[in-house]
Order: sequence, then structure tokens, then C-alpha cells
Amino acid sequence: MKKLALLTALFLTGCFNDTSDLKVHIANVQANVSNSIAPMPTVTVFDHFEYSTQALRSPFDAPKPEAIQEKIQQMSGCLSPDPRRRKQPLEKFSLSDLVMRGTLGELGVTWALVEASDKTLHRIAVGSYVGLYHGKITAVSQDNVKVLELIPDGAGCWVERETVVAMTETSAEGQGK
Repeated sequence: MKKLALLTALFLTGCFNDTSDLKVHIANVQANVSNSIAPMPTVTVFDHFEYSTQALRSPFDAPKPEAIQEKIQQMSGCLSPDPRRRKQPLEKFSLSDLVMRGTLGELGVTWALVEASDKTLHRIAVGSYVGLYHGKITAVSQDNVKVLELIPDGAGCWVERETVVAMTETSAEGQGK
């Protein structure tokens, strides 16, 4: 019991009523802090611009039939791919995903062996289609394959572009050397 009384007295001596140092610190802080607020910045005057589109067609209305017909007539004379042509397996890969691995030949026909990015090997010849832009094989040689692509020009027509898929060397890794 004596120990408990002694401990209580010890704790109570720590709780004294002298807060003068705290009051001095508060006074110093209040003396060093300014009480003024900076004035608000001036707001620039908004220049109102009236945007009027009464003379234009609403984007929610269908275009007039004569405007559609005019666009179709404009595109009818352009170069365009055949939409009814059946797609070939290598047309789902971009040309950068195709790698020429070799060639085969028989009776005057030369085929190129092309590896797709999914690690499948395909045999292609002149007239085959590859790539995302309706690329038609125009020439197959020992070193490369020439592809004629149809690239959209943004105005509804298409532009021809010739691209070359070159033969790549296979690495010596994994061949037991």
C-alpha cells in the first residue's frame, strides 16, 4: 500500500500548474505571425463568343441523300481493295510480324517460307495476300518477298505502296554447336 501511495504522489508531482513557458511560446508565435491576408487576384473579363450552327446540319440528323450520292460518285473512280475477296491466313498479321525463313521451288514456281508471330510457318507464292493492308505478293526471290499494299489515304481512296519482307538469318543457338 505504501508503494501505491508513493507512486501516486510521484505521478501527481508531474502534474503541476506552471505553464509559463507554454504561454511565452504562444506569445512569440503570435508576435511573429502576420494577421493580414493577401488580396484576391483580379479576374479577367470573359470575352463571350457566340457559337452559332443554325446553318449547319445537326450531327444527330442523317445526311441528305444527295450528299451521300456525291461522296459515292467521288469514290467510285478511286483505287480500292475487293471487299468480296476471301481473306487469307497471313492477312491477320502485320508485315512487321512476318519473317521470311527460306524458299522452295518446283517447276518454275518459287514459294517463300514465312514465319508468323504465332510461330506458324506458311508457304506463299506470287498472288498470295499478306499483312493488314491487303498486301499482294508481286515477286518472290531467294532474298526477299515484294508486297504491294493498299493504304487508305483518308479521303475514301487507297494508295499503292511497295514493301519488302527480307530474309533473316537464323541464329546458331540451340543447334548443338
